[in-house]
Amino acid sequence: MAALVGMAAPALAMVLIVNAHARISSAPFPLAQFGGPILAVGLMGAGMIGAAAASRLGVGILLALLTGAGLVGLARVLGMPPLPNPVSLGLAVVIASTSFAARGALFARSASDKGWWIALLVIAGEVSIVLTALAAPEALPDWLLALLPAQWASVAIQTALTGPGALAAGSAMLALAGTAAATLLVAWLWPQRWPYLVMFTAWLALSALVLHQPGPPLPRADSAIVEPLHAGSLASMRSA
Repeated sequence: MAALVGMAAPALAMVLIVNAHARISSAPFPLAQFGGPILAVGLMGAGMIGAAAASRLGVGILLALLTGAGLVGLARVLGMPPLPNPVSLGLAVVIASTSFAARGALFARSASDKGWWIALLVIAGEVSIVLTALAAPEALPDWLLALLPAQWASVAIQTALTGPGALAAGSAMLALAGTAAATLLVAWLWPQRWPYLVMFTAWLALSALVLHQPGPPLPRADSAIVEPLHAGSLASMRSA
């Protein structure tokens, strides 16, 4: 049930945002500009909670991939233009799904049937920071955002949706893949404790890489909404 909520929440948010925008402007909502964070949240919710609840890595990956495909399909129905880099987007989604599911699998190994609760708390914290960064890009320091796998996924997916492709965000992609490998090592060798040193060292090193070699910046939420509204107002004035 928790995994279903993680899958449904981004879809519901997408529909509500588009409908609310349609009430105040005839200009199309720039849904692709928000695709990175929305997809990242969906993948994280489905992958991490699914793997933690089922105690199976494969279940988490499958749920995350299905969620990603469903959200992209819904976005197309709601008016998002065709994907400019579908292969690149697919690669980013697969790597992010595996990374999130790996964390869920570790929570299942370390906390048994309470693993999905830990996953839920982690997701709540990361999502709040990602949404804050989307709404107010200057509100949070770069070093904090560089620590978050959810932000890495947002950058990689957004670059595939509206930029030159996910490989342009190579540091974020490498960070997702590297932390997935380190996390799976800890889960595989559980209950030994020394692999945690490997995992946290890899996480900090990859975070430093993302900080010093950031991908293309995410589109600003304020400009993505205000500019279409301004364009719609100008069009209305000209037609009048």
